[in-house]
Amino acid sequence: MGMLDIIKEASMGAVGASNPVSILFGKVLSTDDFKIKVDQKLVLDKDFFIIPESLTRYEVDLKHTHDYKDNSVTNLNTSLDKLVIREGLKQGDKVLLLRVQGGQQYVILDKVV
Repeated sequence: MGMLDIIKEASMGAVGASNPVSILFGKVLSTDDFKIKVDQKLVLDKDFFIIPESLTRYEVDLKHTHDYKDNSVTNLNTSLDKLVIREGLKQGDKVLLLRVQGGQQYVILDKVV
């Protein structure tokens, strides 16, 4: 058995033994300091999570100014200063988590509704 075969066999055994992927559920406990309760017993902070852009807050500023050729300026004010396109994660949200190999990080796949 060559060195390459030994490395392949060891890596296959390691992958099988380390439970490379797990799907779990979590609950957002706080968004201020970002805490998620994982699997009913483990509470982790933001450092343990990979958060997709689709789950982050996104808002558009509606205040704007128009300058005209005659040097007049018009400020358009609406009843809303900002328009929220995506709320992002909120306290109490249930999330679907994918544990990355080794269990050191979790990808937040989506909210569970």
